[in-house]
Amino acid sequence: METLQRHGGQSLLGEVLAWLNTGAEPEVRVEEWVEGDKRIVRADLPGVDPAKDIDLTVEGGLLKLSGQRREEEHDDFHTEIRYGRFERVITLPPGTTADDVSAHYENGVLTVTMPTQHESASTKIPVTHRELPVE
Repeated sequence: METLQRHGGQSLLGEVLAWLNTGAEPEVRVEEWVEGDKRIVRADLPGVDPAKDIDLTVEGGLLKLSGQRREEEHDDFHTEIRYGRFERVITLPPGTTADDVSAHYENGVLTVTMPTQHESASTKIPVTHRELPVE
């Protein structure tokens, strides 16, 4: 029995099974840890241009990492790298704002740093009342 081959010898069936096992979108693998008073999230994102291909936003207590890994064109090749859009959403410590978050990309790794706890200033709320007439 003959098997259809593509991408440098991998069978089409093998390619389809690999795709089904890894999901439709590229996976963003992350690791998180606390270092002193900082929470650090690190994501492996090799092969992307951080200026063009990575979007990092803070909204509603969530850190949203999204972007795209662009496919290179080659005549005859084999790849196990997933290309296309990716997204990962991570819950932030309570009270964290976009101003509290910093990000740095180096050697294919995105490192995002934020405080472990946000210092919230207490605000005194005045209690209003109305004097009742004395009878």
